[in-house]
Amino acid sequence: MIESIKKEESVITEEIIEASNTKKKNNYGANNIQVLKGLEAVRKRPGMYIGSTGIEGLHHLVYEVVDNSIDEAMAGFCSHIQVTLDIDENGREICSVEDNGRGIPVDLHPTEKKSTLEVVLTQLHAGGKFDKNSYKVSGGLHGVGVSCVNALSDYLEVNVYRDSEVFKQVYVKGIPQMNVEKIGSTDKKGTLVTFTPDFSIMERNSFSYEVLSNRFKELAFLNKGISISIVDKRDLNAIKEESFHAEGGLAQFVSYLNEYKKVLHDKPISFEGEKDNIKVEISLQYNDKYDQKIITFVNNINTKEGGTHLSGFKSGLSRTINNQLLKNPKLLKKFSEKLDPTDIAEGLIAIVSVKMPEPQFEGQTKMKLGNSAVAGLVQSLVYEKLGNYFDEFPSITEIILTKIISAAQGRIAARKAREQIRKKNDGGGLPGKLAVCSEKDPAKCEVYIVEGDSAGGSAKQGRDRSFQAILPLWGKMLNVEKSQEYKVLGNDKLQPIIQTLGAGITRYNNVEIEDDEENGTFDVTKVRYHKVIIMADADVDGSHIRTLLLTFFFRYMKPLIEAGYVYFAMPPLYKITINKKVFYAYDEEARVRIIEENNISDISKGVSIQRYKGLGEMNPDQLWETTMNPETRMISRIRLEDAEEADRVFSMLMGEDVEPRRAFIDANAEYVSNLDV
Repeated sequence: MIESIKKEESVITEEIIEASNTKKKNNYGANNIQVLKGLEAVRKRPGMYIGSTGIEGLHHLVYEVVDNSIDEAMAGFCSHIQVTLDIDENGREICSVEDNGRGIPVDLHPTEKKSTLEVVLTQLHAGGKFDKNSYKVSGGLHGVGVSCVNALSDYLEVNVYRDSEVFKQVYVKGIPQMNVEKIGSTDKKGTLVTFTPDFSIMERNSFSYEVLSNRFKELAFLNKGISISIVDKRDLNAIKEESFHAEGGLAQFVSYLNEYKKVLHDKPISFEGEKDNIKVEISLQYNDKYDQKIITFVNNINTKEGGTHLSGFKSGLSRTINNQLLKNPKLLKKFSEKLDPTDIAEGLIAIVSVKMPEPQFEGQTKMKLGNSAVAGLVQSLVYEKLGNYFDEFPSITEIILTKIISAAQGRIAARKAREQIRKKNDGGGLPGKLAVCSEKDPAKCEVYIVEGDSAGGSAKQGRDRSFQAILPLWGKMLNVEKSQEYKVLGNDKLQPIIQTLGAGITRYNNVEIEDDEENGTFDVTKVRYHKVIIMADADVDGSHIRTLLLTFFFRYMKPLIEAGYVYFAMPPLYKITINKKVFYAYDEEARVRIIEENNISDISKGVSIQRYKGLGEMNPDQLWETTMNPETRMISRIRLEDAEEADRVFSMLMGEDVEPRRAFIDANAEYVSNLDV
């Protein structure tokens, strides 16, 4: 009776609230308009300013501060930048960025009537980037960078070394806790910014040393002569430290990316030009691989979506190559069809860096350049300088043209292979060995790619048929790193994977992919499963299969990895039974820990330890409990944090050249206690 009365009261209360809300909605007026002052807008909608609140946004905070120091370097006033990761007294991660530039001005701002330092740190669109006399070239175009970092920091402290004096100011959540104060004298110059991100806003609470160091390495290549150091003190027992300095600039960058590839000409081809205060630097080199990589930058910003500078480069390159082919009757007889841009770019690694005042980007994330004048400038520069190089070195020109013709012939073979795939798909679509699931929503579906028919049989019996599909693999996988596209398309081991995912296939690279019938594309929005789980034995053969599959996904379905859809299953190595109680150990450390925690030895009475040699040894119930049940399984998501470094590693580990692979094993053997070979 009491419960029913309470329910009635609850209903009445809800009706009153609903009526009140309706009244408020009907009385829409000036009081309903919310004005966000100062940095409140950044804290309310951080994604608008730093792209996201995830791991990318967290690192973006560091980049914004470092970009200010790089701007000082490009202006000729800074030669060294020091980045330090540490832990504060409250156990939170902190980041410090120090440069030896001019130091942020601290004197009274003429219109704002407060310290210029405070203006820069508390007001959006405030900075030296709008004054052409201060910075002719700048990455921090919109003037919101360091103020955004301040807004999204739980604590921020800035020290300025300027005019032989030290100035300091402290902020909490973007609010100044003190006026700018002079705290001493110094013979240093520059700025030191120390901040703790507000982890109530940011989703990730830990910086990635590897991601940051790779970005700083990139910046050193793009700004020859500057030194950038990073030290990670978060673990005092394992301090990491690196320093980056590249006198060779872009040519050294290209050589670095080609480190584990066989190049067609010894030195990168490099040239530069300047017009109307727009400086263009380009370096390129061909290798014998089948992928392609053109990386573009504007004022040190990686324009991942390309833009007018990329269009100009591709047009200039295509025009130059076709012109050189017309000059070579011998090669023209071998291939008389029109060359495709993908033919010309196969095996190419190129860096295009543009430095210019007032670049026009699409949004604050600066992924695509829009200045139309840049396209013509880059195109004419490539046509002139590269054409002169090819005329001067005809032997290199012939090697490159031969490679391009081979790529064109491979493209035609791939087109025929695609036609065969379409015919197969029109006839049925799904491979015969695929055990499908009943769920149709890709976001709720997962497919296990399983090594061997035996493990595939257990997985089919142990799975939840409503949302789990099983695709068994058999035989030796193809190493796509060593194969042309038409061979990949026609491979009977990879065909079932392509058909199962149902999103097509494209050899992916850092060049815009044309969506046409001949080349085809991989469309991640059409993937049938949002969890693609590679399940292989926990031994060297299983590791090899995982690596071969991952190489295939990276080279031909890269958006699948970028979307976070690829996982490794983590099957246990041991089944430990202690007095009829079962434990599973996923590695050697876990086995030792379980034994120690239960105060037993390996030969204790009532104890049995089974070492699984493969997935086929598990019965369906064990496979479900340990590896497939979402409530109890362990799976590892594959993340792509640095595409350039990943490309180098895949080339080194999976390519033709043995020596780099052997050197890598020698260098890393100390970290492997039990190498299963």
